[in-house]
Amino acid sequence: MLRLSILIVLGICFSSCSKKKIQADILIQNGTVYNGVDKEPTNNSVAIRGDKIVFIGDENSVSINAKKTIDAKGLIVSPGFIDPHTHADRDLVEPEKSHNKPFLFQGITTVIVGNDGGSFYPTSKFKTLYETQGIGTNVVPLVGHGTIRQEVIGKSDKTATPDDISKMKTLISQEMEAGAFGMSTGLYYAPGSYSNTEEVIALAKTVADNGGIYDTHLRDESSYTVGLISAIEEAIEIGRQAKLPIHISHIKCLGADVWNKSDDIIKLIENSRAEGIDVTANQYPYDASGTSLNGAVVPRWAESGGKDSLYIRYSQPILKQQILEDTRTNIKRRGGPDKLLIVKMDSQEYVGKNLLEISKILKTTPEETVYALLEKSIVKVVSFNMITEDITNFMKQDWLVTGSDGNHGHPRKYGSFPRKYRKYVKEDEVIDLGTFINNSTSKTADIFKIPNRGKLKEGFYADVIVFSPETFKDVADYNNAFELSEGLEYSIINGKLSVNEGEFTQELNGKVLKK
Repeated sequence: MLRLSILIVLGICFSSCSKKKIQADILIQNGTVYNGVDKEPTNNSVAIRGDKIVFIGDENSVSINAKKTIDAKGLIVSPGFIDPHTHADRDLVEPEKSHNKPFLFQGITTVIVGNDGGSFYPTSKFKTLYETQGIGTNVVPLVGHGTIRQEVIGKSDKTATPDDISKMKTLISQEMEAGAFGMSTGLYYAPGSYSNTEEVIALAKTVADNGGIYDTHLRDESSYTVGLISAIEEAIEIGRQAKLPIHISHIKCLGADVWNKSDDIIKLIENSRAEGIDVTANQYPYDASGTSLNGAVVPRWAESGGKDSLYIRYSQPILKQQILEDTRTNIKRRGGPDKLLIVKMDSQEYVGKNLLEISKILKTTPEETVYALLEKSIVKVVSFNMITEDITNFMKQDWLVTGSDGNHGHPRKYGSFPRKYRKYVKEDEVIDLGTFINNSTSKTADIFKIPNRGKLKEGFYADVIVFSPETFKDVADYNNAFELSEGLEYSIINGKLSVNEGEFTQELNGKVLKK
């Protein structure tokens, strides 16, 4: 009996001594773990040392000594979300907002900036700023086509000459070498709208030569100019000619003229992918879009040269008549003046009112009200102009990832990812949890060629979130768009805690990522 007891003790000792020993800074135990690739979860433990994941698996198979242990029982463990379309750079440049909390509390650990053709220039200057000042999330920069065009041509609607294109290509190369992951376009917005397809293809070829991606806000998401289908065909042709991946930012059917066109668009994209063109898209989970008032309804031709030029034209009776007529048409495309809600301007008396309500207060037509408001300040609006059928149709596609287009005054800046989970995973069951996580993590990392992020995998960077399946939700809405989301218990960025037990740690753990 004594001999048996000794053998048992020796066996236990040998087993314990033979286990691989792992030193960790953070150990996450007992959670429901989604690795960002597989749809089904595991009960694996996750160990982090420094800025890397050093173990993921059955904790009983190794011996882990951790400085901090997180008990994730009843919680979901996931790679940190990657947001492919944000305007977070507008906050990150300000020290008091560089924490990036509106995105951080959605579970986002990496934001892509420089979207819609507009980027801070030059990239090298702002990389240095972020690194010196500190940032709350990781950043992936893009170079904005509109920014580069303005550097070379200004705000004019002139067609780029070969010399202009050569200069722009030089600047694009400079920005790619400085760390941009690709080029964004805002072909709906001035000055990007003044470019032709040939110009964009020429610049996209330079991006392709530098291993980058083409990210585009389409020339038309409705029936403003070329039409939605033609705008998507243009994007695909740019990818075909320049031989680079194209990513359509916040794909949608905007306005009654194009409602229920999602089936046609999906077929077009599927055919292009079958041809070998790498086409993907992102989507924010709301039925209202958000942009500037001038971007929404002012005709592009009238904006050429900037605000001063717009009002010079507006002061001329014949041009004013045409501007107002085109604006009236654009308001109709947006669903009418009652569907355009003012969410930001210098004068708070109009914030929270729609364009129709303000026009009655000012006793002018809605289209004239637009110019009365724009003369005073920059105006941001949301417009309710999408339908559920198109939103859910796009959401189910394998090439669709989650994005926010996070901008001031729209709840998507504070709530996109938790809203998609709450509404479209839990409540409406449009997609399952594994798909939601994969389309918010690894797929986005793959699209933008972000190395060693987006997966819970040994050797990958430790961007990890832990959230409650019961309480993870958006709080921001159209009446109060500035409420942080709830239910995020932990956020680990580059191996360091940014959110601990639901509270911001005050640590700025983000980095400007490298290709």
